[in-house]
Amino acid sequence: MKKLLIPILIIAAVGIFIYTKAVGSYNQFVTQDEVVNGTWAEVETQYQRRADLIPNLVSTVKGYAEFEQETLTGVIEARSKATSMTIDPTNLTQENLAQFQQAQDQLSGALSRLLVTVERYPDLKANQNFLELQAQLEGTENRIAVARRNFNESVVTYNQNIRTFPNNIFAGWYGFEGKGTFKASEGAENAPTVQF
Repeated sequence: MKKLLIPILIIAAVGIFIYTKAVGSYNQFVTQDEVVNGTWAEVETQYQRRADLIPNLVSTVKGYAEFEQETLTGVIEARSKATSMTIDPTNLTQENLAQFQQAQDQLSGALSRLLVTVERYPDLKANQNFLELQAQLEGTENRIAVARRNFNESVVTYNQNIRTFPNNIFAGWYGFEGKGTFKASEGAENAPTVQF
């Protein structure tokens, strides 16, 4: 009887250990997945804040720079494209994030062209409404950078957890997959050239 009891106890102990590790890993995956989803929501919120500021900025500029219609149209079209691009938090793949980032980069480029155009209009640059909108836009760009950094950090933690042994076994069982991160924009490694 004693010889049979020891193997049963060992098997039971191993079974309890595996069950505890599996449940603990699952709960940890869910918690980290929710953190990633929360940080993604913050990224979307900040991009939406920027998109909401753009119509006011365009309206203010439009009153001063009536013949810069092409630049204004470019901003409006880029905004439309950027706001139509949404990603389901359960599908944060590298490819989807790259498409999202590309749409946002196009909007950033259009905004940059608009702000360069503004330099030609001293009255507009002195307009209090424009200055407030510009300050809000700059603050929002900073918030976007922080939200993206926080998102990337949460994704790295999540991805590390589901890829380490033995968690990778349990992650496969439960269907948890790696998520994508924001990368630097194409050409960001090149310093801009300044000519006088």
